Amino acid sequence: MLLWINGPFGGGKTQTAYEIQRRLPGSVVCDPEHAGFGLRRMLPPELRGDFQDLTSWRQGVVEVLDLALTKHDGVVIAPMTVTDSGYFAETVGRLGELGHDVRHFTLLAQRETVLGRLRERGFGHLLRFMGGKNAGLGRETWAVQQLDHCLERLREPEFAEHLWTDDSTVPKTADRIAVLAGLRLRPNNEGALRTRLRQARIGAKHIRFD
Repeated sequence: MLLWINGPFGGGKTQTAYEIQRRLPGSVVCDPEHAGFGLRRMLPPELRGDFQDLTSWRQGVVEVLDLALTKHDGVVIAPMTVTDSGYFAETVGRLGELGHDVRHFTLLAQRETVLGRLRERGFGHLLRFMGGKNAGLGRETWAVQQLDHCLERLREPEFAEHLWTDDSTVPKTADRIAVLAGLRLRPNNEGALRTRLRQARIGAKHIRFD
């Protein structure tokens, strides 16, 4: 089974993916973003745009996830924002056409909720440190620039199933996805402090500077 977790940048996809992986034996996280940034870094700076526009990324994601789903005996989790209908069909849709059990979920939240989460991410703290205590996220981050577009597009029916997360914690969101996908997660016995530290480590590992 493939769990594709969609949503706006800063919407909790990666944290939710790793929460499921932590509590679902045999599951793995296969992040399509890694392939995208690898391809992007191959290009001269002036040619670096949205890596999803590269056919090689879309085809490569399908090839790699198809291999993982075919050879790995466990659930594969892919946290990745995709808002373009055509690209969605070429990746998520194509994997379903290949015969895989694909479960797609979009994590949604109100704009202010997502902005608050972005400010709590590691790069938000870094930006405020570099720019002074009054430095905000604003135009400094691509994630914020894309937020309104993402929220508008991802509300469309084609990107269901929608899960609103404004009042939900990451463990609770993971529980909801598991129930909808017919999976059983281990109980979440982790304390609040340990959860916070673990999520901070995950966030720091996924900071991108290029």
